[in-house]
Amino acid sequence: MSDAPHILGIAQEWARSGYKIAIGTVIKTWGSAPRPAGSVIVIRDDGAFEGSVSGGCVEGEVIARAQQTITSGKSQRLEFGVADELAWSAGLACGGKVEIYLEALGGQFSPGALAAILSAHGKGQAVVRAIALRGTEEKLLIPDSGGDALSQAALRAARTDRCEVVQIEDEDWFIASINPQLELVIVGAAHIAQPLAQMAELCDYRVRVIDPRTAFATSERFPGVAISHDWPDEALAKAPLGPRSALVALTHDPKIDDPALCAALASPCFYVGALGSKKTHANRLARLATKGIASTALTRIKGPIGLAIGAASPAEIAVAILAEMTQELRLVTPPPVGSS
Repeated sequence: MSDAPHILGIAQEWARSGYKIAIGTVIKTWGSAPRPAGSVIVIRDDGAFEGSVSGGCVEGEVIARAQQTITSGKSQRLEFGVADELAWSAGLACGGKVEIYLEALGGQFSPGALAAILSAHGKGQAVVRAIALRGTEEKLLIPDSGGDALSQAALRAARTDRCEVVQIEDEDWFIASINPQLELVIVGAAHIAQPLAQMAELCDYRVRVIDPRTAFATSERFPGVAISHDWPDEALAKAPLGPRSALVALTHDPKIDDPALCAALASPCFYVGALGSKKTHANRLARLATKGIASTALTRIKGPIGLAIGAASPAEIAVAILAEMTQELRLVTPPPVGSS
């Protein structure tokens, strides 16, 4: 849903200008569907629209049906088959199917919920909208910890950038994530940190470096990167880690690394890694255990850090770290949160 905040912002502007609005969201796709689940279109009562749910294949029908939704206030589930000839015009090799959930702003999707979504996104917070497809209930969830099945689905959506339909008890819930940019927090402005920061930015991470050693963390060594000279526990208290955050500890200094790791393990961040040999990591785990960190939480720390690809140079180690981060983000089920 990378374009969803922009499209929803347009919907809010239109509503404030007095237009009645319908919002269509792709909730399921099959085959070679033109747009992924979570794609959004907003339609005014005069027929103007922004966004896309099919790359142009079925927008006309969706806009027509939106007028019914605006008039009645009742949500609709629309299913379309994208024929091969239409698929070709949308740049696809074959057809597919798409299911769209169409609702009126002011009905199940309240203006207050829309404002809350846009406010959270503006603050860089992940927010997940859960829509009861067979009922009339909606929930806005901040994915920050474990909990019931719906909360776990929200956390998974925020972690993976995926929107999906899940069945919980007797209800089908569409879980739509509206995510901020990914974040990488590097604790320790070591030589590995420099290529890692550059590579992470290429992968669309917002990077910040935390290191109280002012000689290491400089704008000359990390151009364009946010730098904090606070101690890690202080820096992370000011700007906490979220489910879209990864933390990498690189100093080899327990006075700096340990507070950062404790904060990370108490957060819903998707990746925690620490530089060091197997022996260093074993000592680290023993030391953190004496601080009351539970053994289940300690297993979240990747150490030695990075995928085992035989990396030797700082740049190669950075590749291994970023690859392991990607694996955790995209392929691994979110673990329970909490360190004690």
